[in-house]
Amino acid sequence: MPVDFSVKPTLTGERVLLRPFADDDVAAFQAVLADPEVARLTGSPPGDVDLGRLRAWYGSRNAQTDRLDLAVVDRASGVCVGEVVLNEWDGHNRSCNFRTLIGPAGRDRGLGTEAVRLVIGYGFERLDLHRISLEVFAFNPRARRVYEKVGFVAEGVLRQVLRDGDDWVDATVMSILAPEWAAHRGHPHR
Repeated sequence: MPVDFSVKPTLTGERVLLRPFADDDVAAFQAVLADPEVARLTGSPPGDVDLGRLRAWYGSRNAQTDRLDLAVVDRASGVCVGEVVLNEWDGHNRSCNFRTLIGPAGRDRGLGTEAVRLVIGYGFERLDLHRISLEVFAFNPRARRVYEKVGFVAEGVLRQVLRDGDDWVDATVMSILAPEWAAHRGHPHR
């Protein structure tokens, strides 16, 4: 089955809806990306978030054919709280990278965990991926716990990959494989 990243699905869970980006999402992302904690946890430079640049970026996501970017919407409020992304596609090895960001309005209610399960399930069950990998910074144990709950396994440490003030931060490489997903469907610790 060939991977078709040009299809931008809508995936519905109990708490979140993953959907293609809409014009109204740009304002939500301006607030999310201006949050100092989001900037730090994602390794992004802090500072002003240019609305025009955000409009151009998020306005082009639905047309991408080599990656899948979806908005994460809190079903209770209807508010866009973040994004999930499958990118860095390697067709020969049926693998890609995963990244996500959830803003303050979406934290600590299980929205991120459900969003990760939905998009990873889509990657394995609909896109026929074999491997999905990610990197998580050592100062982000909340994200690492989410990834572990979904079934990602730590593979190794990239030492001192990010400057954090006067300190250096490691990143852990994690992955999940199709046979693992098939065995537990995102619930490895039942």
